[in-house]
Amino acid sequence: MTNRIIIPLDMEYTSAVSIADKLDPNICRLKVGNQLFTSSGPKIVKTLHDKGFEIFLDLKFHDIPNTVYESVRSAANLGVWMINVHASGGSKMLDASKKALEGFDKPPLLIGVTILTSISEEILTEIGFNNLDKQVMRLTKLAQRSGLDGVVCAASDASKVKQTCGESFLTVTPGIRPRDADLNDQSRTSTPKEAIANGSDFLVIGRPITGSEDPTNALDNIYKEVS
Repeated sequence: MTNRIIIPLDMEYTSAVSIADKLDPNICRLKVGNQLFTSSGPKIVKTLHDKGFEIFLDLKFHDIPNTVYESVRSAANLGVWMINVHASGGSKMLDASKKALEGFDKPPLLIGVTILTSISEEILTEIGFNNLDKQVMRLTKLAQRSGLDGVVCAASDASKVKQTCGESFLTVTPGIRPRDADLNDQSRTSTPKEAIANGSDFLVIGRPITGSEDPTNALDNIYKEVS
């Protein structure tokens, strides 16, 4: 698989466009999350599309089924490449999100969020769950039963996801850091090579690229490592 790298633009509009101008759409995709989309709206998606990038719209929808249905349709109408929803919203919500994509000639990939990579066992216990691995797999199976294309999960969970759901079920893994990079606010991290060895299809790599003095070179180096 080529073009594995997804770069999150967790910043305001002007900075996001400036970073995008330093990146090659042939070797990466871009992720627009809540911070950027809330401040800039659909304009940022159009701007990045016009620069040739495919977009992962990372809004992690989690609401009543009808609201998620309408939200997913609105997102798909923007022409994005990937959308995500929280798998913990349950089967009715997940079914609604899948149904929302009916009728699109080229629907975006629909991905379920399992457990955020910033969440440790301690935090999971704090919110009422006792086993991180079991919860990840429970949500993964729920997403697959509802027809989603894959899940967002830690790279350390990707191998088990593939074993359980099959090779075609996609794994999108945040928390990817080159060996010498800071962890920042991530709790469960992997290097790019480790992530691919564990079965990751797409690697979300942010600050090691966007925070670099030379984002172009940083992306090129990581791309060579994973190609």
